[in-house]
Amino acid sequence: MQLATWNINSLTVRLPQVLDWLATNPVDVLGLQELKLVDEKFPHAAFKEVGYHAASFGQKTYNGVAILSRNPIGDVVRNIPGHGDEQSRVIAATVDTPQGPLRLVNCYFVNGQEPGSEKFAYKLSWLATLHKWISKELQAHPRLVMMGDFNVAPEDRDSFDPVGLKDTIHHTVEERAHFQALLKLGLTDAYRMFEQPEKSYSWWDYRMLGFQKNRGLRIDHILVSDALRDQVTACTIDRAPRKNPQPSDHAPVVVTLA
Repeated sequence: MQLATWNINSLTVRLPQVLDWLATNPVDVLGLQELKLVDEKFPHAAFKEVGYHAASFGQKTYNGVAILSRNPIGDVVRNIPGHGDEQSRVIAATVDTPQGPLRLVNCYFVNGQEPGSEKFAYKLSWLATLHKWISKELQAHPRLVMMGDFNVAPEDRDSFDPVGLKDTIHHTVEERAHFQALLKLGLTDAYRMFEQPEKSYSWWDYRMLGFQKNRGLRIDHILVSDALRDQVTACTIDRAPRKNPQPSDHAPVVVTLA
């Protein structure tokens, strides 16, 4: 079974790229972030035609998340329960698998802009609320996968310039502490379960030949619960879509479960 996450930075613009990628990478589950469209405009028919059920949580112009699955989707939750947030950043759902129900949590974390800003304070508050909710989700759903654009580079090796970017957004002690706190709940960073090439990233700035010079960050992650850890056989970043004309600035991350 394969699950993937991909910030596509506008589904309106990149629907053909998503469909092309699914045609050559028929994953069982795909979490999308930054849809940048309202639910009424979500292309359910296009995904149904290629064999995917879909649940979305959209928003005009900004944010937006969705889960695509080859198996039916149930128990859908949009947003963090009890968190009065107007931004569409979280969608969770359960899919049936031969090994039992699998809980999926797809997130588009707050960017935070810069340390010391109001947006950074909002990010830290949002992360604290997320942590409490994920703790409850893990208790209710031991077989859980958390995926998405976390907007956090967890370690220095996840950044092309850890010295020059030290204490800047995505690299702060506070953000990294929140990432580690999620792991301590009983989650594992699937990508780091395996030997990986050096300077492996999932996001590159459009500016200054970011991709061509591999000036990137690893900020897109798939975390698996302890109950799933032994089933993880691979986790990779697919750089190919970043070479497309008019690409997303993110690449898909794919995990394989036995």
